Amino acid sequence: MEELLTVEELGDKLKVSKATVYRWVHYDFIPRIKLGGVVRFREESVRRWLSAREKAGRVRLKVDIE
Repeated sequence: MEELLTVEELGDKLKVSKATVYRWVHYDFIPRIKLGGVVRFREESVRRWLSAREKAGRVRLKVDIE
């Protein structure tokens, strides 16, 4: 069975506070598993969630003005 991440562990990996992780959970922003009153996260689900939010940087256009 795969190991599930706690709120603290996920916050450490993503470099955000526990409060931020709990806020994401509250607003159904992040994939999670609820076991009774406990929240856990599958690392692979979180990786896919992050990848879906990744955006390419803007391309700068070079404009010649005469």
